[in-house]
Amino acid sequence: VDVSGRNMFKMIVLTERMFKHLRKWFVTRFFGRSRRRARLVSKDGRCNIEFGNVEAQSRLIFFVDIWTTVLDLKWRYKMTIFITAFLGSWFFFGLLWYVVAYIHKDLPEFHPPANHTPCVEHINGLTSAFLFSLETQVTIGYGFRCVTEQCGTAIFLLIFQSILGVIINSFMCGAILAKISRPKKRAKTITFSKNAVISKRGGKLCLLIRVANLRKSLLIGSHIYGKLLRTTITPEGETIILDQININFVVDAGNENLFFISPLTIYHVIDHTSPFFHMAAETLPQQDFELVVFLDGTVEATSATCQVRTSYVPEEVLWGYRFAPIVSKTKEGKYRVDFHNFSKTVEVETPHCAMCLYNEKDARAKVKRGYDNPNFVLSEVNETDDTKM
Repeated sequence: VDVSGRNMFKMIVLTERMFKHLRKWFVTRFFGRSRRRARLVSKDGRCNIEFGNVEAQSRLIFFVDIWTTVLDLKWRYKMTIFITAFLGSWFFFGLLWYVVAYIHKDLPEFHPPANHTPCVEHINGLTSAFLFSLETQVTIGYGFRCVTEQCGTAIFLLIFQSILGVIINSFMCGAILAKISRPKKRAKTITFSKNAVISKRGGKLCLLIRVANLRKSLLIGSHIYGKLLRTTITPEGETIILDQININFVVDAGNENLFFISPLTIYHVIDHTSPFFHMAAETLPQQDFELVVFLDGTVEATSATCQVRTSYVPEEVLWGYRFAPIVSKTKEGKYRVDFHNFSKTVEVETPHCAMCLYNEKDARAKVKRGYDNPNFVLSEVNETDDTKM
């Protein structure tokens, strides 16, 4: 009877576990999107924030810093400005050249005499004036149309268009080149692991994240750090949304000047000063926070500074896991990085809270050292003979 009862109990436990996993899979599969937490920083580093009720005067500030505004524009808007700037300037100066020819009566409809010297040779209408404007500004110089010394106005207009054309060329070509060479594109080749993990490392409970450089060129002077964003309430009763707490990440050699030739596993030690210290494996999914990780460095090829960002929400922090190894050595003596295991995790034995780990260590230390009980009082007892001889 006892054996059958134990078998029945095991079947009940296995059935409960099976239904628990099925329920978890069902909720994640069909309701995962609706339960997603709001992020300030997306996984690819974009910031999810908008500014409302900005005054009109404040919007004009963007036109004062026109260079940064043009660089921040999307490519479709930038190319529209690029084409409009050149076509607009060519057409505008074409009108001016047509006006000069019209005032000087160089056009065929005025029937100029045979000995008439026009301001610009071979301008017969608006189309030829536009072509001359185009040839002047881009310095094509076909040699068919040219300015004569007859009109001082035409000479001044030629000088003015040439100078303005150089300015437009410099600004627009510089904006295109700066857009292409922005270090933001270099940041696309820096990748973080899909999940963060919590496990023991060096006898300490740590939060670990893996980061890799997909290019062989290095990032010079790399520095990595994190910010924990959460809503807090001050003792005065003020609610602070997106309150920022510094999170220190290190590798074995520190957190600055990283030798970023191969994927690195950075970790944050969960000690008494860590905001993760009072969290546990059971309470972690119910927490409301966002961990934003930053990596700053200088691009080796261009000496431009770039920043890479990503974020993790509680559902993406796995308690009791570590990352699978990805670096191996081949028979030829080369080191090989297997990115198939980059975000792969392996379950390991881990304390379910940091406080338990430190309490366990303190208990072991006390047993080794030994402690006196301060409440223990030695009292002397006087023995008396109750029986008299």
